[in-house]
Amino acid sequence: MDEKRPDPILQYIVNNPEAFAENLARVIEQGGKALAAYLGPIEKGEAAPRYGEEINDWVKTLSQVGQYWMSDPNRALEAQSRLWAGYMSVWNTTLKRMAGDEADPAVAPAPGDKRFKDPEWSENQFFDFLKQVYLITSRWAENLVEEAEDIDDHTRHKAEFYVRQLANAMSPSNFILTNPELLRATAISNGENLVRGMKMLAEDIERGGGTLRIRQTALEGFEVGETLATTPGKVVAENDVRQLIQYSPTTETVKKKPILVVPPWINKFYILDLNPEKSFIKWMLDQGYTVFVVSWVNPDARLAEKSFEDYMREGILDSLDLVQKATGEDKIDLIGYCVGGTLTGVTLAYMAATGDTRADTVTFLATQVDFTHAGDLKVFVDPEQLMSLEAHMREKGFLEGERMASAFNMLRSNDLIWPYVVNNYVKGEEPFPFDLLYWNSDSTRMPAANHSFYLRNFYLENRFTKGTLDLGGKRLSLSDVKIPVYNLATREDHIAPARSVFEGSRHFGGDVRFTVSGSGHIAGVVNPPAKNKYQYWVGAPVEGDFETWLERAEERPGSWWPDWEAWMRAHAREEDVPAREPGCGVLNPIEDAPGRYVKVRY
Repeated sequence: MDEKRPDPILQYIVNNPEAFAENLARVIEQGGKALAAYLGPIEKGEAAPRYGEEINDWVKTLSQVGQYWMSDPNRALEAQSRLWAGYMSVWNTTLKRMAGDEADPAVAPAPGDKRFKDPEWSENQFFDFLKQVYLITSRWAENLVEEAEDIDDHTRHKAEFYVRQLANAMSPSNFILTNPELLRATAISNGENLVRGMKMLAEDIERGGGTLRIRQTALEGFEVGETLATTPGKVVAENDVRQLIQYSPTTETVKKKPILVVPPWINKFYILDLNPEKSFIKWMLDQGYTVFVVSWVNPDARLAEKSFEDYMREGILDSLDLVQKATGEDKIDLIGYCVGGTLTGVTLAYMAATGDTRADTVTFLATQVDFTHAGDLKVFVDPEQLMSLEAHMREKGFLEGERMASAFNMLRSNDLIWPYVVNNYVKGEEPFPFDLLYWNSDSTRMPAANHSFYLRNFYLENRFTKGTLDLGGKRLSLSDVKIPVYNLATREDHIAPARSVFEGSRHFGGDVRFTVSGSGHIAGVVNPPAKNKYQYWVGAPVEGDFETWLERAEERPGSWWPDWEAWMRAHAREEDVPAREPGCGVLNPIEDAPGRYVKVRY
């Protein structure tokens, strides 16, 4: 005789009600600590309540969409009828399943949606019903934004982004009573998971000074200079905005031209030197290059007036002077990454305008110089929001790193926010140690003057490729940059979208090798050949639109690094020279790499 199948409801019933009650009391205790961690800095005047202006913008934006649908009774009825038709289709399929019949779901998650991978989301009729109602509702809301007329493109873009954030936040996968996996974990542990989760929540709010700083990786075991950024080298110069690092050679001879790397200052440079296996810096050394890297300061209020021009002069131009002085070479190859690449492009245009010919080639990594198609980050930049942000930065002297980190995380909230909220604070599990996510959490501040100029002149007004950008007393034009360009985009980039990078390629005045790497803004760049991961596309001329270019391009397996190195060899000058030690006997080393600046955290 077949054994009777256990009642599936039993897996959601706590084993020990007394232990569960005790744990609920501990949850309340830890919740009090979390609340105190949030309110403490406010009461002391160290922080102010946030999100009021952001919420006002959300309400204002979404109300414009609502106004379109509610202003016409027929449109309102159509929208309501569409939603109820979706609900009825879910109800009908649920009734069929309850009667024992087979029934296809009325709606299914998108391919790659990991939120509903637990079997109970499909096998249990209650959770399957919740899932389908959620998907019907969220897609209905997205369609309302898409179909609304009489709203401008920027408002529609913001509304799409806000609806997506709300939908991601309200997913039944985020709540104990509506997620079978969380409900089981709570029942099995008698609520012990909730105690651990609330404890971590309190710790993360306290660590963020009253703001929740979600831990995406275990924080123990990582230390810059010990387990991260360990490639040997020396800091050979420093000023207010940067340290300059020269790395120790790993070959007996090196290419004649040195390389100066300009990373972003929104994050720290050691993304290019996470560990020996992933280090692009070490890999360049192993190919026989002399490598200098700018390590930007993590600023405080004293540097509030440091401008975009200051970063150009003190960050890049002064570094070029020092590289030239140390090596004796009058031709230098430049590499710029993300906003560091934007600054590099501006600097090259300024150098062209002033007759400075030291730059021989330039490589841009996931860099925007044209911001027409700059993606979801443009949601945060319009005149009203920018005025509010500038007022905040004037008061502080800088923009806090966690605010930029939050914006970046929101671009992929279903990957970088909600999975960690559920794992950390509901399951009560520590995230796995991951060097890349440790780096991602090691955010930096932005000086007020610099960041304001960047947002206004690039994201808001797109002055550079329009030919209306003035800096250092010069009107700058990207078409004056006639040196060879290697321009790398990444296929799934949410920060510097590939379409945006492609558009920027049109504006240079010389030859451009446009390349697209698989994966995103970080993994697509930091992709060592030994891993044999992803792919890249090359070969097609920069013509037409990005999708047409991608169809015509040649897809190759693996890393783009060897392709770049072949391009660099093709633009090499003369024979190799003996390897250069840090300082080259000209600059006096100050300290070991990675230096002090990169270790500063707030």
